[in-house]
Amino acid sequence: MRPSVPLIGFFAALAALAGHPASAAPWPAWRGDAEGSGEASEVDLPTEWAAEKNVRWRVPLPERGNSTPVVHSGKVFVSQAIDAENFRGLLCFDRATGERLWKVGVNYAAPERTHRDNPYCSASPAVDGEHVFVSYGSAGVACYDFDGEEVWRRTFDAIDHVWGNSTSPVLHGGLCILYYGPGEGGFLAALDKRTGDTVWKVEEPDWDPGERTDGFRGRGDEGVVGSFSTPILIEVEGRQELVMSFPMELRSYDPATGEELWRCGGLNPLVYTSPVHDGGIVVAMGGYYGNSIGVKAGGSGDVTEERRLWREERHKGGIGSGVARDGHLYFQDTGGVAYCLDMKTGETRWSERLPGKGKSWGSFVLSGDRIYTLSQPGDSVVFKADPGGFEVIAQSDLGEHTNSSIAVSEGELFIRTYEALWCIAEGDGAGD
Repeated sequence: MRPSVPLIGFFAALAALAGHPASAAPWPAWRGDAEGSGEASEVDLPTEWAAEKNVRWRVPLPERGNSTPVVHSGKVFVSQAIDAENFRGLLCFDRATGERLWKVGVNYAAPERTHRDNPYCSASPAVDGEHVFVSYGSAGVACYDFDGEEVWRRTFDAIDHVWGNSTSPVLHGGLCILYYGPGEGGFLAALDKRTGDTVWKVEEPDWDPGERTDGFRGRGDEGVVGSFSTPILIEVEGRQELVMSFPMELRSYDPATGEELWRCGGLNPLVYTSPVHDGGIVVAMGGYYGNSIGVKAGGSGDVTEERRLWREERHKGGIGSGVARDGHLYFQDTGGVAYCLDMKTGETRWSERLPGKGKSWGSFVLSGDRIYTLSQPGDSVVFKADPGGFEVIAQSDLGEHTNSSIAVSEGELFIRTYEALWCIAEGDGAGD
């Protein structure tokens, strides 16, 4: 059984007495950093947990959701929709105790299409230590201070896509950068973090299927077209680039101005994952056995011929994004099979079915040479990031459904399920 309320309070009090730092190492965005690497700066994290093991606290959430928690300055932020209240908003919790500190948001009653497994507010927040930025889909983009006071909110034309939306904000200097889509009228924009004013805006690239010779035949050809990718920020040869996977193309922009730097063809009409960068190489993957490409970042204009290193048709990319280590990409398909790929050549080094219950929408997290996974039924696998072979380190199970990814901060793991928000820490919880 789960820890009782008194036990949860007892262990939280012990954490406070131990001097749990308010300025703990943050996890300020969906994948931990602006580069979207999914890599934690910490090692020796917990590798095993359960409802009665290594649980610092568990707090119920009002409704299901797919977003990932972000952590900063002693607080945990989770975006949350409540359908019965037409509510789209943000919850803030005390990271030491799990106590809910505040709830803010907007009322949005207009109909909006989405996938049955993609609840509203699937985008994760982003924080900079003073403010938190969150996308509510068609209900707009908002900025709050750490006390929950609204600083600004912007609204745009409604997003209309049969599978909804889920792209998270990315912070860069004084800018909040967001892809507002998918669907007709989608765009990539940078908003002033202080005011919400538009600094630059780029319309989503058009493409004509009749002019393409990519050879893709899949769900995109049946009318499901769009990108659910969150852009990443990278630095290549001293130049900062904002890289985004669009339908059919990978594109790079100057994050300060929105000026296009380069573009590379070879993707397919439907994209879920975010690009992954390592050592000057970017790998972008199409969804549901779409096309994957490896590109040497940099250059200008159409770099498809000169800088695309490889292209694989009907590849194994899923919904969750992978992690890179030492020139190798580790990722999984939606069926629970993990892969190790050479980013320079596109060669698959190995593929193995993850033990446990299988299917996953979540993204990998890397800590040292360990990769953390989270499946839809709530079980997880920790395995070695080793191109030489697949080695399981540990397995765990919370027994609650989730489509989220793990967040890491100061030796603790934060996991959002459809039922609750969990804080996992070594040595805490009933049964230890």
